Amino acid sequence: MRLLVVEDEPDLAATLRKALAEAGFAVDVAADGQDALSQIEGVAYDAVVLDLMIPAIDGWEVMRRLRSRDNRVPLLVLTARDATADKVRALDSGADDYLTKPFTLTELVARLRALIRRAAGSPVPVLCIGDVQIETTARRVTRAGIEVDLAAKEYSLLEFLALHRGELVTRAMLYEHIYDDREDTMSNVVDVYVASLRRKLGHTLIRTRRGAGYIIDV
Repeated sequence: MRLLVVEDEPDLAATLRKALAEAGFAVDVAADGQDALSQIEGVAYDAVVLDLMIPAIDGWEVMRRLRSRDNRVPLLVLTARDATADKVRALDSGADDYLTKPFTLTELVARLRALIRRAAGSPVPVLCIGDVQIETTARRVTRAGIEVDLAAKEYSLLEFLALHRGELVTRAMLYEHIYDDREDTMSNVVDVYVASLRRKLGHTLIRTRRGAGYIIDV
C-alpha cells in the first residue's frame, strides 16, 4: 500500500518515511501543500498523512480542495493541534481520522491500516480466500493453517489484490501501489511475484486476464 506523508519538518518526515516503510508501506513525502496536491493528482494513494500547519497551502485548504474535487483518498490528520474545535473542524472538512502529536508509531500504523481496509470495504483485519488467510495487522499469511513465508513485496501485492477481490487490477495499478517514487523496478517484476505467489498459495488463487491484469475472484 502506498502512502503520502505531508510534513514540513524534515527530521519527522524522515522518521515517518522510515518507520512506515518498515511497516510494509511504500512511502512518498511532500513538504508543503502545493507539492502534496500535485503528487495526489498523479498517484492513486491508498492514504495520506496530512499535517495541518504546512507552508504554501495549509492542510485545511488541501482537504478542502481534495474533497471539492470528489477525491476520496483516506486522509489521516497528524498535527500538534489538540483542541476539540480543530478535531471537529477537520473531521467535518473531510478528514477520516485525526491523531495528535506526540504520538506512537504503532498507533499511527494501526490507524492507517484500518483506514485502508475500510476504504476497500474490508474492515476486518483478516482476509479469507478459500484456505488462504491474510492477517493484515501481522502481515502474516497461512494456507490450510500452515504459515507461508512471503517476501515483503509478495505480501504487498497479495494484500492489494485481496483487498480488491473481484476487481480487475492492472499491472500499472500494482506498480503504483506497491512501489514509492524512489524505487526502480524491472518491467516484469509483477509477473515474477505473481508466479511465486501461485507456487506458494496455489495456481488458482490469482487469475490472469490476458493483456489486462490480474484478479482474485474465488
